[in-house]
Formats: sequence, structure tokens, C-alpha cells
Amino acid sequence: MNMEVAPSAATGVVAPPMPRRLEDTGLGMVMMRDILLKTMFRTNAEQVTRLAVILALPVSITQELVDHARENNLLEATGTLHAGAGSEMGFRLSDAGKARALDALSQSEYYGAMPIPLERYAEQVKRQSVRNMSITREQLLGAMGHLILPPNLINQLGPAVGAGRSILMYGPPGNGKSSISNGVRDAIGDLIYVPRAIEYNSQVITVYDPLMHVKREEVESDASSLRVTSNRFDRRYVRCERPSVVTGGELSLDMLDLVYNPTARTYQAPLQLKSTGGIFIVDDLGRQEEPPQKLVNRWIVPLEESKDILALQSGEKFEVPFDTLVIFSTNFHPNKIFDTAALRRIFYKIVIDGPDQAGFLKIFAMVARKKKMPLNEEALVYLLKTKYPTIDNVYANYQPVFLIDQMIAICEFEGIPYQMTPELIDRAWANMFVEESEFAH
Repeated sequence: MNMEVAPSAATGVVAPPMPRRLEDTGLGMVMMRDILLKTMFRTNAEQVTRLAVILALPVSITQELVDHARENNLLEATGTLHAGAGSEMGFRLSDAGKARALDALSQSEYYGAMPIPLERYAEQVKRQSVRNMSITREQLLGAMGHLILPPNLINQLGPAVGAGRSILMYGPPGNGKSSISNGVRDAIGDLIYVPRAIEYNSQVITVYDPLMHVKREEVESDASSLRVTSNRFDRRYVRCERPSVVTGGELSLDMLDLVYNPTARTYQAPLQLKSTGGIFIVDDLGRQEEPPQKLVNRWIVPLEESKDILALQSGEKFEVPFDTLVIFSTNFHPNKIFDTAALRRIFYKIVIDGPDQAGFLKIFAMVARKKKMPLNEEALVYLLKTKYPTIDNVYANYQPVFLIDQMIAICEFEGIPYQMTPELIDRAWANMFVEESEFAH
């Protein structure tokens, strides 16, 4: 097989080569023929150029498929369909073709884009591995410029993200673990290729999900040449931003298994497979129904061996690539929710703590300036000397935004200019904490 593999000009990631012959697809003729027939049955597409778009194949290969089906009396020519079709020949299912399409649909409702064989997909995963990402200090700072971060956080976070290995961020609530996770996601700017579907043992698993994958189709042009190259890669893939999947308290173990639709007899990739080449953020670990240890146990083999094991409805198990930067975020101390074996498999542990008083004041002043709230020394002294001692002077990054937003809301309601006073501090503080008290039912 002589298939040229070249880096994409837009991304630096090696693009999946466009198939030039039927055998380059890696799929068996029967499977391709059946998908062609099902697609024609479900979409009423009858022209080769239209079918090529739906099947995500070059026109020449689609024509080969149509010719093969025609030789087996599954298709018949109809001639030109309408005036807008030009001179292109049309094709429709013969009675035998309809019968074969219905039989194939009874086994699986999947039609449309031809899938990528799992072993071929694994090769593309290596070409665009999350461990090949290059991320600089400037990129991280640029994505997190709106956050006030501890001085050494970027020093810890940068190498962890660049390595593409698992990260555990822990610390008290309200100090920006979720914001930092999202900042990591925003800092990763290159593009990869996500398969529309993959195939294993004649079973098709859909992967591309427009809700999770941000499509970035572009035309690459060479300014010094009259020739323009338009997306010359295997169209069974979609060029996308590196995916980011964010889950929280709703995460359950069954969301990490293949999703089977018994009516359509089709499979959908689980969350971690959809996040391949990108980031999987498990936010608020400890808030899920399953214990944290049980959830992390599910990740031990993937984190250690860079492969995951999925199961078909038949019970047959198979390996898929696991190439995802997993970020766990928790408000609990790791030693209280994980055993040492689990912790050993998480490569980077980063504590995200609250600021000291000086850091708190810096954040407070920055937020006040941004929201056009004038600072008042008397009110600040009252806040630091009277209110914070009641909570043992424990500062958190979310508190300045919360307090200032509360005071702004009060000023707007009362119809007075933005201002900061001890009285307004009291009213804002009352909404930040609930007093311990008993009341009759």
C-alpha cells in the first residue's frame, strides 16, 4: 500500500491520508456494500457525487462501490435525474438491493460515513497523541490571565500538561480548581482528526459528537502558489479542536462503557473515547454516587497502560487507545479518598489552596477595579478585622467576587452609587455564609 502521510499545514499534526483505492479504506467489501445500500435506502441519494459526500469517500472509490453493487444486480441506472444534475448518471436500488438493504438494516441501522478500522484509528491516535502537545508558559498564562494564581502554580501545571499525563488538583472549595481546569483546556490550541465512526469486528461505533467536538474545517493555501489544497485528508475524519469533556457529580461508571442502542443496534463511544487526543475533566470528585476510589479504580489500567477495555453486547472485550489528559479535581484531601496504589498512578498532584491575606486583598482590589466599585479603607479594615476572624481568617479566591457582586446588587436596588461601607459588608457577608441556628418545624 502506497499511501502518502503528511503533516497538515494548519496543525502540525500528521493528517490521516486520503484513501485512493477501495482496499485503502481497510474495510471489507461486504460491509462497505451494505453501508452503501443502507445509505441509499435511508437518504434517497442516487448520484455518485452526493453519495461520496455522505459516505465520506472520494468520488472514485464511491464509483467503484456503485459499480460493484451494480454488477451484483443490487443497483440499476436511472439516467439523468433532473435538469440541475447535469449529465451525471443516477442509480437506485433494485428489488434485490432493497431486500439486501432491509436485511442489513435489521442487523444494524448504521449508515452514512464509512467507519475507520480500529487498528487504523490507533495509528492516527499515535500521530496526534496528547503527549505530543507542545504548550508554553505564555499559552497557559494567556488562557488564565483573568485568574490570580499562586506564584508557583504555572511551574507545576505547565510540565504536567505538556507531559499529557494525569493530574489531580485538590484543595478547599472556592479557590478556582474548575477555572484552572478550564484554563488548561483553553490553552491547548492545535487541531486533531476525530473519526466519524470506528469499526471493530464488523461492529460500528460512532465517535464524532457535534456536542463535544468543535469542528474546524479550513482551506489551506500557499500564498506563493496558484494551487490551493482543500482539506486533502481522509474525509471519514473530522478536523476538530482537541476535545474537552467535562463531567461532575453526574458521572457514573456506566457512562464509561459503550452505549448500545438496542432498537437501532448501534454503538456510541463512551465519554473517555470521545475525549481521545484531548482532556477529560472529572470535576468535584467525591460528589458522584460511586465512591471516589471506585471511580479511580476504573481508570487505573487506562492511566497506566494507555489503553482501555470495552465490551460489546455479546460480552466480547477489546482494547481501544486511551490517549487523554485526565484532570481530577476534588475538595477532599487525596489521602482520605484514595489508596496509595491509585495515587501512585496519578502522575501529578497539585494543591490549589486559598490565598493569604495579602493575596486576598490583591484579588479584591483587582475585582473592585474591574467592576468599578470604589475601595473604602474603613470598610476593608472592618472586613478583615471584624468579619474574617469569625471564620478563622480562612480566605478563598471566590470571596472577593461574591462580596463585591452582592454590594453592587444592593446599591442598584437602593438606587445609590456603587460604594463600600461596613453596613454593606454586613449585608453581603450574610449571603456568603448561613448562620448555624435551630428553628421550629
